[in-house]
Amino acid sequence: MIPRLTGRLTRGTRPSPAGFDRRLIAPMVLGSVLNPVNSSMIAVALVPIGAAFGATPAETVWLVSALYLATAVGQPVIGRLVDMYGPRRLYLIATALVGAAGLLGALAPCLGALIAARVLLGFGTSAAYPAAMRLTRAEAERTGRDSPAGVLAVLAVAAQTVVVIGPSLGGLLIGTGGWRAVFAVNVPLSVACLVLGALRLPRAEHLPGAAREETAGPRGVDLPGMLLFAVTLVSLMLFLMDPRPAHWYLPALSAAAAFCFAARELRLPDPFVDLRVLGGNIPLLATYLRQFLGYATAYCFLYGYTQWLEEGRGLSAATAGLALLPLSVAALTASALTGRREAVRTKLVVGALAQLAGCVALLLVDAGSPVWVLLALGAVLGVPQGLIGLASQNALYRQADPARIASAAGLLRTFTYLGALGASAATAAFFPHRADTAGLHGLALFMLAGSVLLLATTLPDRSLNRLTPRATS
Repeated sequence: MIPRLTGRLTRGTRPSPAGFDRRLIAPMVLGSVLNPVNSSMIAVALVPIGAAFGATPAETVWLVSALYLATAVGQPVIGRLVDMYGPRRLYLIATALVGAAGLLGALAPCLGALIAARVLLGFGTSAAYPAAMRLTRAEAERTGRDSPAGVLAVLAVAAQTVVVIGPSLGGLLIGTGGWRAVFAVNVPLSVACLVLGALRLPRAEHLPGAAREETAGPRGVDLPGMLLFAVTLVSLMLFLMDPRPAHWYLPALSAAAAFCFAARELRLPDPFVDLRVLGGNIPLLATYLRQFLGYATAYCFLYGYTQWLEEGRGLSAATAGLALLPLSVAALTASALTGRREAVRTKLVVGALAQLAGCVALLLVDAGSPVWVLLALGAVLGVPQGLIGLASQNALYRQADPARIASAAGLLRTFTYLGALGASAATAAFFPHRADTAGLHGLALFMLAGSVLLLATTLPDRSLNRLTPRATS
């Protein structure tokens, strides 16, 4: 008998479909876009928030960093809980936190409360993507059809789309309801996720046999391991956000916590991160490295090139924003056209080559470059943004332990944010005073080195040629 994956509303009333249950797609996609839309909307709210509370840019930037920090820690931690307790429970708890964060932000009396709301928002948006990966694996087991490329492409394209429209949506909300509307919009989004999740997501007892056994009896949550992991990551990320000699203690603390974390995890029979399995899974470690390299270059371009367009090329903020439209269009087009075919190695190679070409082109631009060249450059570097993340997502689905797919997916997002923070540090280093052309060329060389490493870790990796659908039961 085929296990039902339809939740309480449909239990016993209609059978599960033979293919992927499309009723799961709406809660999966809506929950997964909560993080990128909140990451991008805040960009247009920083100035009015600073004016409202008399805060400097150095203070309001914590509204961005707080979400990154909370999400980078929260994705793998909550992903592990998804593996242990099933996706439905964590999805509902986390999306309820999103609504609470929206209320806190909308009513916040001070900047500190807003930062707390962003931290809560980061944790609340950390469950949906690991839950979606877990549900995709469960559906493959239920149907016996291990062909997730189309579903994973939908998740990727949806995330890229909301990143593109996020600033525009934020501007519209601020124009109609002030900056507090950027936070308040999370309340109806949270309600929609809760309704869809409660009606459509399966309970743990209705998951297919293998997944049900994995979630039915959790053997205890490794709280000390999760705490040590958080200290390791937060210390490292705080240093990357402001890498100065005076902050020497942060990498030292990160290294010490990492040592204690590794020593603990290697002793436990059921650790938070199974380092023995992960250490032996070289292809998966390579996927994490490629995710870091790909997104470090992508965010260097996004942060650095945008600043240069305004300060080095002399464009207005609105015109600079329009100049990035080809990047967004190219990324969405690349994802949409290639999403239904996994072709992991091909996507990574093409993406790395496109990054190399874009970085070389960056070395040739200057303050007198025509606008059409700037537009073409954005289009070239949009292609890898549409390919690399999608390829890494498909690779991880094949390479990760099925019993830990959610926590593995969370770690993939963590490496994305590490790449973003590394890019932010590099941008600050090459633009110490203003975003001039010499600094842009230095940043381009940094990006070029990362792109070469990305290609170098892809070409000799023959395991990518063996990423084929697994047999399901």
